[in-house]
Amino acid sequence: MRSVFLMAAAVVLSVAATGESDAADQPNVLIIMADDCTFSDLPLYGGQNAKTPNIDRLAAEGLTFNKAYLSSAMCQPCRAELFSGQYPMQNGCAWNHSASRPETTSMPQHLGKFGYRVGIAGKVHVKPKSAFPFEKVGGFDPSCVRNPTNEHDLTSLKEFVTRDADSPFCLVVALVEPHVPWVMGDVSQYPQKKIKLPPHIADTLRTRQDFASYLAEITYMDGQVGEILETLDKSGRSDDTLVLFTSEQGSQFPGCKWTNWDTGLHTALIARLPGVTPVGKRTDALVQYADVLPTLLDLAGESAPGFALDGMSFLPVLRGENNSERKYVYGMHNNIPEGPAYPIRTVTDGTWRYIRNLTPDELYIEKHLMGLQGRAALNNPYWATWVWDSHSNARTYDLVKRYMRRPAEQLYRTADDPAELSNLAGLKEHADVQNRLSEELDRWMAVQGDPGIAQDTKQSIEAARRGKHRFFPPVEN
Repeated sequence: MRSVFLMAAAVVLSVAATGESDAADQPNVLIIMADDCTFSDLPLYGGQNAKTPNIDRLAAEGLTFNKAYLSSAMCQPCRAELFSGQYPMQNGCAWNHSASRPETTSMPQHLGKFGYRVGIAGKVHVKPKSAFPFEKVGGFDPSCVRNPTNEHDLTSLKEFVTRDADSPFCLVVALVEPHVPWVMGDVSQYPQKKIKLPPHIADTLRTRQDFASYLAEITYMDGQVGEILETLDKSGRSDDTLVLFTSEQGSQFPGCKWTNWDTGLHTALIARLPGVTPVGKRTDALVQYADVLPTLLDLAGESAPGFALDGMSFLPVLRGENNSERKYVYGMHNNIPEGPAYPIRTVTDGTWRYIRNLTPDELYIEKHLMGLQGRAALNNPYWATWVWDSHSNARTYDLVKRYMRRPAEQLYRTADDPAELSNLAGLKEHADVQNRLSEELDRWMAVQGDPGIAQDTKQSIEAARRGKHRFFPPVEN
């Protein structure tokens, strides 16, 4: 008996010394990502239109996070944050279509040292490859400009999860729905006249047409979620796999993607690990994309990584033990290359949101929305109908003005105003809240080494020097 005890103790000491642990004790990880899906358009978060039976079923079997966020409502920065556990300023991907620093490390390196096979299927959209050396897994469209004739295939996914029963896996399945163009799904399920548009979306005929197509893609995406989960079930590895579903940032409708409003930065998050996560429960714990990697490392056996992470583990929340230690979550937006420089920063405590527009005298312009590259027909043909309707519809005018003309400071009690339409900044009765959040934002920016205005301007100058800036002519060295 004594020898058995000594052997067990030796194993524990070996794990502590090397950071390695028994693969049998390490859960697999399956992360399923939607693309440009506003969290509040899902029924799970109050959406009144979309049909998502598979996502709803997953939530009934696991834990739903009411307050999960990402720090940048753009595809590339938010994915770099998720995979690296670092905020945009730290990993270097602080603009869309940019790259993280070469020295950045991510899930493949960190989980790999615990014996995990780390793969990605579908849309990757992070670089350089040396920083994100995922094993490529086939079967899902890698381009968000979706070809409707491309059918997904689960063969490679099945092979990956069943390849080696003795080693744990981490697989990201990054779907491309409901990113524009909205060409997938059965739009007949969503009659335009019956759609209930969210309050931050203007009501025009063209908007209803496009919103119906967007909803159809959400349902198509949900169908893929169901097929992926069914494949996992048939592999026999569901019981020892942590499944995370997330909706990424908000949709491309105005006020969602490329903003710091809640409809841009708030994301859906469901976690299911049989025997660990509560069943059919919800939590108000604050979590952020940067927290996912440290949580996975905590599960793998390294509760205090010896490298710099911005996130913190929420493993106790997954276990239903207590709420996250997080008090705030943060957001940022640098507008290059989506339009002229327009830096924005935000902080929320889950009840109140404070937004700081660093160049409020400028117009906010996003090139896809404005059709500046002749792509309006592909992406946002409804915007022109908003502008046209604003001359006779006061509500539409307010939405257009809200989007393009923004004050220096915005304060919302998001808990009571989820669309964040009533700016409370400057009101005496909320001065204490505004000051508290403003000071916390200052602190975060200082810690991140974020210079604010200069950050977006720096990217603008660099782009102009390369002759790639569409708003300003090239500059001489």
